[in-house]
Amino acid sequence: MKPMKDEWPRLRCRFINADPIGAWDDVILSEWELDACGWEDFHPHTETNFLLEGELHIETDGTTVVLKPGDSARVNPGRTGRYWAPVYARMFTIYGPNPLGLESHSFRYFEL
Repeated sequence: MKPMKDEWPRLRCRFINADPIGAWDDVILSEWELDACGWEDFHPHTETNFLLEGELHIETDGTTVVLKPGDSARVNPGRTGRYWAPVYARMFTIYGPNPLGLESHSFRYFEL
């Protein structure tokens, strides 16, 4: 997997069936790795995360959940999600349809 951005070296991803650009009517599948880092963003689509390895923390609307391998959590559309791995996490993610093509925004990366 490649870093999401060059300046975000500990956050790596790969989009499996399509890039989340513009409008889409199906789901978008991706895989992510976080090495002692985190990020947050606002997105217009549903995001479901399934943890494969490690430990992942997800916070939205003032509620935090901690995922262990085999656990999943959903961030509803129109919400900001904050995701972090104190040590390491690898997850599979499903983005719900985004038929209006609204863009995710308010990205923030941080290292732990």
